Amino acid sequence: MEIDLKGRIALVTGGSGQLGRVICRSLADCGADVAIHYHQNETQARKLLAELTGKGVRAMIVQADVTDEASILSMKAQVEAQIGAPDIIVNNAVIQYEWTSVLEQDLADYESQFRSCVLHNVLMTKAFVPAMVQKKWGRVIAINTECVLQNFPSQSAYVAGKRGMDGVLRVLAKEIGEHQVTVNQVAPGWMISADVPDGAGEEELAYKANVPLKRRGYDQDVANLVVFLASDLAQFISGQYISVSGGNVMPAI
Repeated sequence: MEIDLKGRIALVTGGSGQLGRVICRSLADCGADVAIHYHQNETQARKLLAELTGKGVRAMIVQADVTDEASILSMKAQVEAQIGAPDIIVNNAVIQYEWTSVLEQDLADYESQFRSCVLHNVLMTKAFVPAMVQKKWGRVIAINTECVLQNFPSQSAYVAGKRGMDGVLRVLAKEIGEHQVTVNQVAPGWMISADVPDGAGEEELAYKANVPLKRRGYDQDVANLVVFLASDLAQFISGQYISVSGGNVMPAI
């Protein structure tokens, strides 16, 4: 048994970022054609484009602001013109900001998280899901976080945005399921990547001590779940929030 995405077209927002790059590579390794979205990092996006085309799939880069409707619609037009309507969208992009307490967090940070988590998913849905509904096949995969189940100090704006996104996507799963379009969320823990290497600092040791597997996972572990959910192997899985955290958080029933 293998994951075969040949003939599928995927669009990954935040595709030039560390996690996005690994997701794009993994989708291409499974045979999918890939549209790499970037906001500012065109240089990294072009490097990844060369890498993916070297794998023998069709690929492209596209710039957009995922919090702006006109920008999303422009991206849609470009992707459809170059490689076709996506069968798979991976909503991975998020605005970064400095975390602090609720009392000190700037109101603009709450707005930025609402726009890059909730509106991002709503705008991507409105732009790309109608074609999936028409084809009677599609995958909406969004990157959430273990933080929504932790609610630790300083996480409030991030958690607020990601929890809002969770609500939208659970409703969406019920609204479009009859058309054989699945909607799922992948929720990473504190993963090892090129930008965030493994270490032995006090904070990291404390984190690992609470993880049942007693270690941090890798960005590839997240990408592995994304490609599984994108495949026909996951055709009867929808409306789910799935943690990739070594058991650090366990969604309750």
